[in-house]
Amino acid sequence: MVQAQPLQHVGNGAGKEDQAYSDPSAPPPFKIANIRAAIPKHCWEKNTLRSLSYVLRDVLVVTALVAAAIGFNSWFFWPLYWPAQGTMFWALFGLGHDCGHGSFSNSPLLNSIVGHILHSSILVPYHGWRISHRTHHQNHGHVEKDESWVPLTEKVYKNLDNMTRMMRFTLPFPIFAYPFYLWSRSPGKEGSHFNPYSNLFSPGERRDVLTSTLCWGIMLSVLLYLSLTMGPLFMLKLYGVPYLIFVMWLDFVTYLHHHGYKQKLPWYRGQEWSYLRGGLTTVDRDYGWINNIHHDIGTHVIHHLFPQIPHYHLIEATKAAKAVLGKYYREPQKSGPLPLHLIKYLLHSISQDHFVSDSGDIVYYQTDSQLHKDSWTQSN
Repeated sequence: MVQAQPLQHVGNGAGKEDQAYSDPSAPPPFKIANIRAAIPKHCWEKNTLRSLSYVLRDVLVVTALVAAAIGFNSWFFWPLYWPAQGTMFWALFGLGHDCGHGSFSNSPLLNSIVGHILHSSILVPYHGWRISHRTHHQNHGHVEKDESWVPLTEKVYKNLDNMTRMMRFTLPFPIFAYPFYLWSRSPGKEGSHFNPYSNLFSPGERRDVLTSTLCWGIMLSVLLYLSLTMGPLFMLKLYGVPYLIFVMWLDFVTYLHHHGYKQKLPWYRGQEWSYLRGGLTTVDRDYGWINNIHHDIGTHVIHHLFPQIPHYHLIEATKAAKAVLGKYYREPQKSGPLPLHLIKYLLHSISQDHFVSDSGDIVYYQTDSQLHKDSWTQSN
């Protein structure tokens, strides 16, 4: 059973390219090997020194901002410090993300050490996240098996209480979801990124998960100690607010990687799903000045298909792959200095993309037109 999707942006021609443009679920006329062959060989090469130079750059900026905040500690500086430092925390996450994919260096040990340092510093359990993120990449676009911003089926959605529905689909609550996801995953799924015995992990991965949870605990202990010595209000300003802005960045960016395109994109089940078709449902985004700061993480389609490619080769690899992808690649809208244009896509998607059908091998998000009416009635 396949859920039909109204055709949008229909072209004038009748070829496969026009069919793909009007029907994004149409099987592509190329294979993943064709895309791989189009990407220059040097794009696959990892330069450890270059990767470490990005770490040095980001750590120096984070340290300079901390020093400036402590030095000024005044009402006029904090509003400048918070978005700058929160964005830098997000940049640190991006480099730890490369470590988790093994695209940082060819050394698993170095990837693990750097990944733990970077992710623990922003309260992310490195191995717990790395393993669940690997599951996301291996099953991208699959209704039941995907891991990141996986769609709710209609049955799961209708079993949610009104408060949970409102929190998930009313801004700003969804862009603060990440810490809760780490603790308990998404509705309809069980497990925790901190628990070595969670069903997220195999028995052979438990030691890694325990190590990451201990590192996370050490960082939390350091923050609590600093709160006692420097004052909780000061630590809230120095670390707490930037951490919340980092979480906002993470949820904002990762959500828009898989939602909010101007044309509805499919999710798959069963034999309709393939690694290639799932990867082609991801979306590239342009973040203006932020592109360089967060290590081109918005160049997402090729990253999803080939996560081994270092972030500093993604733009070149994407340009090379476009000749193969054709209209299956959706060119991102160009951003101004700041990606304010993306807010409209987030708002529209949150208001429209609520659940998918319980059945069907190709499904699209559906809208609960009563969502906010029910939430308002319940709250009054």
